[in-house]
Amino acid sequence: MLEINLSGKKRTDVGKKASRMMRKEGLVPCNLYGEKRGSNGLPEAISFSVPFSELRKAIYTPNIYVINLDIDGEKHIAIIKELQFHPVTDAPLHVDFFEVTPEKPITVGVPVNLVGLAAGVRLGGRMSLSIRQIKVTAPYKQIPEKLDIDVTNLEIGKSIKVGSLKFDGLELATPAEVIVCSVKMTRAAQAAAAAAAEG
Repeated sequence: MLEINLSGKKRTDVGKKASRMMRKEGLVPCNLYGEKRGSNGLPEAISFSVPFSELRKAIYTPNIYVINLDIDGEKHIAIIKELQFHPVTDAPLHVDFFEVTPEKPITVGVPVNLVGLAAGVRLGGRMSLSIRQIKVTAPYKQIPEKLDIDVTNLEIGKSIKVGSLKFDGLELATPAEVIVCSVKMTRAAQAAAAAAAEG
């Protein structure tokens, strides 16, 4: 996984009014969750804020990042667990981070990268990508930036499902029956097939 650095400042006022004021100042309210739990047994969060100008490089991207968080000098390694966006402006309203360690497996969605020109596409078919990410489980240092999937032998009318894939050191968390990609028949391919049959 790629790494990125973010700096934040702890916040003590976590109410809605304080959050609105923060956003007006160009800051995004955030929480960091980890192994720490309160007396009630529930996860205990560190509340902090990050400048939107810094945060945007980690959220408006197809890449997935391990984030080196510096919160008032305290160092944490985390991933983004949940993002809340404004329904109209698409601006981030709130971000939840989850602290990770090199040993403990995490589950994240990794971008799919199709490699090669499918046999069915060469015959006039159209490649259809059904999902853009596959969820995998592994220690974060073993998780790649993307999952390369060879489609060279994929013919018209055929598909690749998650269950047929295997990547060293990764457990696939997306259901096995989910279709990743397929080659669909096009009118041009149908015409070519009909012409060949007549010939």
